[in-house]
Amino acid sequence: MIQRIDAGPRMSEASIHNGVVYLAGQVPETDGADIETQTREVLEAIDALLAQAGSDKRRILRAQIYLADLADFAGMNRAWDAWVVGGDAPSRATVEAKLARPEWKVEIVVTAAV
Repeated sequence: MIQRIDAGPRMSEASIHNGVVYLAGQVPETDGADIETQTREVLEAIDALLAQAGSDKRRILRAQIYLADLADFAGMNRAWDAWVVGGDAPSRATVEAKLARPEWKVEIVVTAAV
């Protein structure tokens, strides 16, 4: 069985199958904010979706981080480091990518155990 969270006509915000939750890419709420603000907003959205799925950031298996500009890497890491639980940091990849909206500086996708 597959459970979907916030399912829409194009995509679901999260899907749960066999004890694993797969989140869609989460993006910031505030267009044009600095990278630390946008990253914090994305991490808050991830926290909320994981809670809906019965999981939390300590159970994240993998994170994929997309930055519109790798020059924002240090700022994103400041927000990430303040959020991630030491000793429970997931596997992670960070790449530069053109995001769907030019106002977005970061998008994060996570997979977590439920």
